[in-house]
Amino acid sequence: MLHQTALHATHEALGATLVDFGGWDMPLWYPTGAVKEHLAVIQHAGLFDIGHMAGLMVSGPDALEALQWAFTKDLSLSGPRAAYGAFLDASGGVVDDAIVYPLSEGRYFVVLNVGKGERIAESLSAWAASEGKSVTIRDLAGTYGKLDLQGPATVRVMTKLLKDPEAVFDKLPYFSFKGDIELANSDIFLADGTPIFLSRTGYTGEQGFEIFVPYDKIVDIWNRILEAGKDEGVIPCGLAARDSVRAGAVLPLSQQDIGPWAFVNNPWPFTLPKDENGNWTKNFFGRSALEEALASGNVTYTYAYCGFDPRKVTSPDHDTHPQVLLDGEVIGDVLTCVADVSIGRVDGVITSVASPEKPEGFAPKGLVCGFVRVNRPLENGTKLTLADPRRKIQVETVTDIRPARTARKKLGSL
Repeated sequence: MLHQTALHATHEALGATLVDFGGWDMPLWYPTGAVKEHLAVIQHAGLFDIGHMAGLMVSGPDALEALQWAFTKDLSLSGPRAAYGAFLDASGGVVDDAIVYPLSEGRYFVVLNVGKGERIAESLSAWAASEGKSVTIRDLAGTYGKLDLQGPATVRVMTKLLKDPEAVFDKLPYFSFKGDIELANSDIFLADGTPIFLSRTGYTGEQGFEIFVPYDKIVDIWNRILEAGKDEGVIPCGLAARDSVRAGAVLPLSQQDIGPWAFVNNPWPFTLPKDENGNWTKNFFGRSALEEALASGNVTYTYAYCGFDPRKVTSPDHDTHPQVLLDGEVIGDVLTCVADVSIGRVDGVITSVASPEKPEGFAPKGLVCGFVRVNRPLENGTKLTLADPRRKIQVETVTDIRPARTARKKLGSL
């Protein structure tokens, strides 16, 4: 039987199409459809149920040392900000990507993808036992619900719901947070006094928040957000829109774009602990495997790409990928292939419905985009052919996809 979030009955009542996602019965889209949901996130805001994700509390005198060993990002340099990085295996492959929140001295909240909490907890516990370190790991499942409100209208919507919103939004840059995930200790509240943990992060590339709320109040808070946002164009959004907006924002999906291969030569080098001269700032589990892979040349290369129309290639199953061809030669596999329906090309330049310089009447049909993994380095702008049994499409490698993203813009500026 599939797991269900606390909002499952709400999704059914809204007419959502539900699918098995990592053992959870999750909304793929609502009757509005994935295209309108994607556009809502870019132009207004979308509300996502993310209650399926795993959360661990890592605490104790040696909690920081444990995470420094296991996590790629150098947490000693992140200060009070959330840190995005990865947990690797002994071969340098990705077990999972994650966000780590340093709450207070000796307390770290780790948000992981569905099904990964137990493995990461076991790994940290095994290291602590072998090293004689004092680390406590608790699974926080069932203690909170998680909602993501993403898009340019999010600040206006949350202003209606928060207690003292001006104070909450003050000094809240991208990847910062306020409150405490152990909600009884939080000092951030909704207007009715409900404690929350508020993080200025998300998986869309657009301005927004990840909102952690009491588990037993999530249905009420979901409804309150939609009511507060109805005049702003806020709508519920499912996994399909989440996948297309994250791809357009050049964000990877764990075990699809990053997985059991060496975590190098990809669009996310900022997740590795290196200084401006390319030197490691710390050791971590899997580092030696990365160094060995690079020295041997036994590595692959992951690139973002964008096409020239919305046509896609598809995988018949999880084990078979569409092929990547360069001048007729197969050089790799397609990892992600979706259509970002908010972009098009104007005189060959990728343009978004949010681009200030878009021409009058700009109404894009969308562009195919995603990631490929190939056996050689490629220059930016390299033309590639993606092929499945049905069709071939032309794309090019790019360093970025959807322009005019809003995640880093000053709060209140939209």
